Amino acid sequence: IDTLVDLRAAHEESPYMGLDVFEGEVVDMKEAGVLEPHRVKKQAMQSAAEAAEMILRIDDMIAAKGFEVSGKEHEEGGMEGMGGMPGGMPPM
Repeated sequence: IDTLVDLRAAHEESPYMGLDVFEGEVVDMKEAGVLEPHRVKKQAMQSAAEAAEMILRIDDMIAAKGFEVSGKEHEEGGMEGMGGMPGGMPPM
């Protein structure tokens, strides 16, 4: 926790401060030659956007279909073979 506090304080001085994982110290990563390529950041942002879009599409499909649970599925805690709640659990 002390290292995290030190890192946050160091970020007030320079946005390039980071943690040297080999020494366990806060250092200027730009001076140490540790730079993150633009391509890595771009890919991370693209992956996050794709994941969010997929979640929203699934949510839209569920809302459009009207999520229904039959009596048998509700009593047993889920659909058969889908890893629902084990038998004997009280229905929700």
